[in-house]
Amino acid sequence: MTTMTLADLTGQMKHALESARAIAKAAEEENRDFTEAETGQIREHMAKATEAKAEIEKRKGNDELRKTLADLGDDIALNAKTDQNGQRRTASGFHLPERGKSIGEQFTESPEYKGLLAQAPSGQFGQKQRVQSEMFGVKSLVTGASDTSGGAFVQNDTIGLQVGIDAFQRPLRLRDVVTNGTTTSDTVEYVRVTSTTNNAAPVAEATSSAAPTAPGGAGALVNATGGGYKPESGLALAKITAPVKTIAHWMPVTKRALSDAAQIRTLIDAFLRYGLEEELEDQMIQGDNTGENFEGLGNVSGVQAQAWDTNALVTLRKAKTKVRTVGRSVANAYLLNPADVEMIDLLQDNEGRYYFGGPSGSGSAQPLWNLPVIETEAVPAGTGYVGDFRKAILWDREQATIQMTDSHLDFFVRNLVAILAEMRAAFGVLQPSAFVEIDLTA
Repeated sequence: MTTMTLADLTGQMKHALESARAIAKAAEEENRDFTEAETGQIREHMAKATEAKAEIEKRKGNDELRKTLADLGDDIALNAKTDQNGQRRTASGFHLPERGKSIGEQFTESPEYKGLLAQAPSGQFGQKQRVQSEMFGVKSLVTGASDTSGGAFVQNDTIGLQVGIDAFQRPLRLRDVVTNGTTTSDTVEYVRVTSTTNNAAPVAEATSSAAPTAPGGAGALVNATGGGYKPESGLALAKITAPVKTIAHWMPVTKRALSDAAQIRTLIDAFLRYGLEEELEDQMIQGDNTGENFEGLGNVSGVQAQAWDTNALVTLRKAKTKVRTVGRSVANAYLLNPADVEMIDLLQDNEGRYYFGGPSGSGSAQPLWNLPVIETEAVPAGTGYVGDFRKAILWDREQATIQMTDSHLDFFVRNLVAILAEMRAAFGVLQPSAFVEIDLTA
């Protein structure tokens, strides 16, 4: 194509467009849709026209190109018709700009643009609202990169803390493994299993109908020999009351910032709500059950203990066994401080090879002894937990709520607003023996 003259390229583009138009006109006169063959032919002609136009644009200056296209438009427009919307279109449906009007006028007066405006409430598009218009026939590039084009209308968008807050946040995953419940009360009463006694045993058929004899040691009745008495098992239970606690915090913002929906949404989601969840996770592990604190897992009586044994991997594995054999439960996660996860990642065998793949491996001890590892700073370094976290329940009384007011101190006269975030919840451990606290200090 590079050996063709501009006249040849123009003729090729014109011929392709006229060929496509002829096919479309024939179908229009017969009041039918395109056949499959006609559809393929039209696409082929349009591809050729597009290719020729692209080559012309490379080889002609803007003024000469405009004149060539204008002449071509005049020729094609000879067979143009006016549609029901008052737009001039060729038989193939191509939009032809009205003369005497600028491209901007044609665009803003088009039904496509009016339909686009109907998508925006009060004619204003929200910052995150998608804008999707129908294709408009006139293609004149308006670019925001140039101060002599659309860039002259660009206004700075102050978005404040749109990104970056997550650099100060830790992943919160404890909710993923505990049982999540709800309550409509300010206190939750539940039954905690403190111990179990299983005396189940084979029992011979009774050979005597004699009643138990007089009390023996400790006042217990003595069963008659051959009486066929079954052994008694039991559960040691305790009724626990878990008060619903309130976790809350607030922050001031200016009324000017309040009008920026994107910024406020970021502050609420990425700071205020996150802060509630972070404190909630801390309370579920380290709450000391005094004042307004939860009774956290680390302070529940009856949680098993695993002392350091040989190395971290051996210690962690033996703790998992205790959950199974003593707690009669199936562990579903480890809770470890990031420093201890690092220590495990750096463990090497006698030949200096990392157990968990080293710098090029997946690392992060995932999984560890076939259990997921939850890294959390709520667990102190040197301590870990393993257990069946389904036997710990978080009851939501009131999920995170947001309130705002300027009736705080002198905020009204300073154009400040206080945004308050709070949640209410209770936490309980149903079976302490299903959990093991692990000593990871050598």
